[in-house]
Amino acid sequence: MVRIFGGYVGKYVTVSVKIPAKLKEELEKYGIKPSILLKKAIEEELRNREIKRIKEEIERIKPTLAKLQIEEIVRLIREDREGR
Repeated sequence: MVRIFGGYVGKYVTVSVKIPAKLKEELEKYGIKPSILLKKAIEEELRNREIKRIKEEIERIKPTLAKLQIEEIVRLIREDREGR
């Protein structure tokens, strides 16, 4: 599945969830569509997991980044820009 601008394009699959009848009644009472609610919850969880993974990766490479000098980074950026 390919994610494009907050939506998905491509093949879809069905995921079913069993919930207590009382819970289903409450959803209906408030006009909540379970499919929309579940899609949002799944997307939010995936977003949170991706953020966590990125933060862990940043922590892993922090020691390497700390060794870089700002002047060196600026020089490399300038060289790259001039090379275009």
